[in-house]
Parts: sequence; C-alpha cells; structure tokens
Amino acid sequence: MFTGIIKYKGQFISLIKKRSKYFLTLSTNQKITQKEIGTSISVNGICLTLIRAKMLKNKYLIMFYLSPETLRLSNLRFLKKHEHVNIEKSLKFGDEIAGHFVQGHVDDCSSISKIYIKQGSWYIHVKYKHKFKKYIIKKGSIAINGVSLTIVSITKKYFELVIIPHSLKLTNLINLKKNDKVNVEFDIILKYLNRQKI
Repeated sequence: MFTGIIKYKGQFISLIKKRSKYFLTLSTNQKITQKEIGTSISVNGICLTLIRAKMLKNKYLIMFYLSPETLRLSNLRFLKKHEHVNIEKSLKFGDEIAGHFVQGHVDDCSSISKIYIKQGSWYIHVKYKHKFKKYIIKKGSIAINGVSLTIVSITKKYFELVIIPHSLKLTNLINLKKNDKVNVEFDIILKYLNRQKI
C-alpha cells in the first residue's frame, strides 16, 4: 500500500528479457539497500517487488522482475534510456497518509490529450475508456504514474487534473507531453463501492 506522495524519482537503465521473464533496472537517489530485498516499491504507480539493490557511484541501482502482464498493462514498456519514473516505498505503520490509499494495481494505461498552463499550475486532460466512467467523480482521488491527484472536471472523453508546481518539481509529470501514456489507478474505495452494486 502507498500514499501517492512522491518524493523521489528513478532513472531507467534497462529492461532485459531472459526467456519469458523481464528484468527492470533503475538508478535512484533514494536509499534502497540489499536489506530491503523482497519489499514492495511503487514504480510509476506499479507495485513491484525488489529483487536486487546495490550502490554505485553515489546512486542506488535497483532491479525488479516484471511479468508480461505487467508490461502489457503499463507504460513501462515505453520507457526510454534515462527517462524518469516515480518511486515510492510502501507504507509503514505510523507513516503520514497525506495523499490517498494507492495499491499499485494499475487499472489502465491512458493517453494525455491536452496540457496547458494557467497561473503557474499545469492542467492535464487524460482520456478514459467508457467502462471506467463509474470510478471517475469530481473531487475524487486518482493516481497518475503513482502520484495522488484530485479530479477537477469530467467530460465524456477525458478527466482534468491540476498539477501544482511542488508536485511537478518532485515527479515525472513535468515531462509529460500530448499523447504520452500514463498509468492510471482509480480510487480503491470507489471500486469496492461499485462492486457492492453488482
């Protein structure tokens, strides 16, 4: 479980396929050591299990195993050399919950349809599939690339988000462009509430 409050980024190093398995390697300034092998870490909003960690030239090199399904459902397959990803360690008892509960279970890989700047903040339009409309509400929580955000408006084709300068500074959202793919996780509470209606 995560909060969607991102304080560190990682840099894409490699994605290697060995037989039917994929291995993702990143570098980061966040301290992650061998003692944490087996723990869950959010990478662009995807809950991954750490399988290797070592320090190299004042950076921490970290590796994760990816299943073909994880690649298929996420934007990790589009990563380019040195591209930034958002990183968040899993919650510990007593940690502050400043965002919202994020599971790291991505629901969709959506496209950015528009970005514009107004009064210092970024306004981003994210397309969505009709089947997910029931999870999208005004003022509701959503995670984009693992970042906890609030939906400010909704149309039939997209929902709009406002990204404040502080969030832009700390996350990879500042690098987004029109047509880029982002990982979307809808609010867990809305998903369970809708499940009860079935």
